[in-house]
Amino acid sequence: MNPVATHTNTNSLATIASELASRIQQRTPPRSPQIHLVPTAGNTQLFVANGSRMYTVSASIADRLQQLLATGDEAAITKELITLGLDTPPLIDDRPLESPKLYALSLAIAQKCNMGCAYCYADQGEFGGPMKNMSLDTAKQSIDLLLKDCTPGSKVQVTFLGGEPLINRNALREATVYAFEQGRQKDVQVNFSLTSNGTLLTADDADFFEQYGFAVTISLDGIGEQHDRLRPMKGGAGTYAKIIENIRPLLAKQRTMQVSARVTVTPLNMDLAKTLQEFIDMGFHSVGFSPLLRSSNGKGEMSPEDLQQMLQGMIECGLLFEQHVISGKRFPFLNMVNALKEIAKGTHRPYPCGAGAGYMGVSADGALSACHRFVNEPAGHMGDLDNGINPTLQNGWLSSRHVHQQEPCHQCWARYLCGGGCHHEVLEKGRTACDYIRGWLHYTMQAHERISRLVPDWYR
Repeated sequence: MNPVATHTNTNSLATIASELASRIQQRTPPRSPQIHLVPTAGNTQLFVANGSRMYTVSASIADRLQQLLATGDEAAITKELITLGLDTPPLIDDRPLESPKLYALSLAIAQKCNMGCAYCYADQGEFGGPMKNMSLDTAKQSIDLLLKDCTPGSKVQVTFLGGEPLINRNALREATVYAFEQGRQKDVQVNFSLTSNGTLLTADDADFFEQYGFAVTISLDGIGEQHDRLRPMKGGAGTYAKIIENIRPLLAKQRTMQVSARVTVTPLNMDLAKTLQEFIDMGFHSVGFSPLLRSSNGKGEMSPEDLQQMLQGMIECGLLFEQHVISGKRFPFLNMVNALKEIAKGTHRPYPCGAGAGYMGVSADGALSACHRFVNEPAGHMGDLDNGINPTLQNGWLSSRHVHQQEPCHQCWARYLCGGGCHHEVLEKGRTACDYIRGWLHYTMQAHERISRLVPDWYR
């Protein structure tokens, strides 16, 4: 049965999503590190972890594999893959990356914020220290480090973060112009992005971001009062109405600029499908959701029960996506788009992201860290701008964070799609979202089969 073929109203999708989430919960716990079976309409998809490969298998083969999974006989599963011609040498081994080339930096251009979000990993923008702005000299020094070893024709990424980066608007703009000009001289394409709370945006910012082709991400945690409760000003005042007013010029002008919404999901803002549809209707280029797994004060973190409820909401959003795609309409649900593309190309990686592996964060004082979340934290320290990247720290990090070194990741079928989870969240809280991640991947694998069959041109 195609779960989206004959249902169009939201209540029906919510019911289907609930049923799917309940079924998926029973199927996704890892029974083998080598394979995972994904039932779909009329056939079964076999996911092979080595290389993140998907195959359609007959009912008899699926039954045989199901029996082997029940026994937990890994040697027999290996033998069966050989018989089916699906074995291949390991595409990821135990060797970590070593001193990878830098391709992206995030600049904590303002380690201060005008908002009082209780859950903020950055301690409301201050990163556990005094409020400060990054100087233009430090921003330029960061850009020089990023461009130093670039070859003509290459691409790099500069991201401005905070706190709230627009508190230091002048340095942000001057650093952008400097990076653009330096890149042009070296024949290097510099791409720009910014994550903002939206409270300080102006129409003039819209012109600037459009001129330099920024990817702008606005943090919005729901609609109206839902957002205001989670993301107030430091004095307690709501922010939603002001943000929506401020972003209208950006949404209207985006051509080379892309304006996206990012929703941090807590137990207080779980109406995901309604939020997604509202933000897409506003004209956002994409909308994405991320569960709150670690907050600075422990408030608002998602429990296993909350994550199960979130999975149901995400599946409902995914069913909306499927409906639109099958009807030939664009529906920019970022989580779904990313998952489908990674499944389609067989993404396999030993790390969850580029943190410490080509991507680093720079503090206002010029310290280098594995990513923006590790600013001012010893665990992710990687050197500083004056002395450069410390290879001992970087390579030690890459060795210890390889997914083969993580428990219980090496026994999980999803390890090369997941990469072991966000380093910062895992180091602080452990792996609390594994069931959610596997459930989401299982659903998107089913959706991948449907879309590949019904709308194959979507992947082109």
